[in-house]
Amino acid sequence: MSDSTTGSASESSGASRGDGASRPGGAADSTNEEKARRKQMLIRAGIYIFATHLFAGFVLLLFALGDRK
Repeated sequence: MSDSTTGSASESSGASRGDGASRPGGAADSTNEEKARRKQMLIRAGIYIFATHLFAGFVLLLFALGDRK
């Protein structure tokens, strides 16, 4: 009983990967997915860099205002 549960769990995790290995033309799908992931990663990195600079500017502003007194 536990063997059938383990087998179906591994089959369902393989099918949800979306690597396109189980159907023809899957290589193009995986290439598109890789490009989409790369684009998402670059957008996320840009947002993180912008937010970090914004926070650093705020900290510098606090130091500048604190130094005025």
